[in-house]
Amino acid sequence: MKAQEIPDLNPQPRDADGHGYVDFLRSQKLSVGLAVWPAGSTDRQRPHKEDEVYYVISGHGVIRVADEDRPVKPGSLVFVAAAVEHRFHDIEEDLRVLVFWAPPHIRT
Repeated sequence: MKAQEIPDLNPQPRDADGHGYVDFLRSQKLSVGLAVWPAGSTDRQRPHKEDEVYYVISGHGVIRVADEDRPVKPGSLVFVAAAVEHRFHDIEEDLRVLVFWAPPHIRT
């Protein structure tokens, strides 16, 4: 068994905007991490080689996937296919987001 207390995770280091990410679970077919974006920050991520599922734990903002915007809040779940442009914006309240990757994410 692998278990984690999500509230105890504090993604470090943080970039200049306060964004942080930490992988905390990995198998041969899946990885899971926690991402944080402070209110007012800029999401600078680029398309990834992996499919992703975002699950918003806390906070409010908007995610743009390709050319579609969708507000997100606690409980929102968003799928992003590999190689598709996406980013969070208009972050009104600090976002804490679980990120599920398949295949496992490779940090570059």
